[in-house]
Amino acid sequence: MRRPLNRPQGTGAAILWDLLTFERLMTNSVIHLIYWAGLGIIVLGAFGTIGAAVGVAIRDPFPFGLLMAIPVVVGGLLVMAALVLLWRSFCEFYVAIFRISDDLSALRQDVEAERARLKTKG
Repeated sequence: MRRPLNRPQGTGAAILWDLLTFERLMTNSVIHLIYWAGLGIIVLGAFGTIGAAVGVAIRDPFPFGLLMAIPVVVGGLLVMAALVLLWRSFCEFYVAIFRISDDLSALRQDVEAERARLKTKG
């Protein structure tokens, strides 16, 4: 069985140790940044949809342009709402996967501690 390396003491050394050994995953923090960046892109798409609808309304004469622009806005905003839900579920899936990894790591440490306790006892 592989014996883990000793963790260094000190704040800077601990951060460097976490980066080099993958004992503590940074993905949960990174996923939050990715989530907000994705929402920003989706909002830009929503603004693009509204801009396209305004362009359609301006280009055609009054009644026809407006009648064509309304479904473009409604459809575009419905698609953007669906994208927000999909993006949220995608990011939550990754957070759940990495939390499972953290839980498995904690369980492994508990099992190793129990084995060491039984070994010293028996």
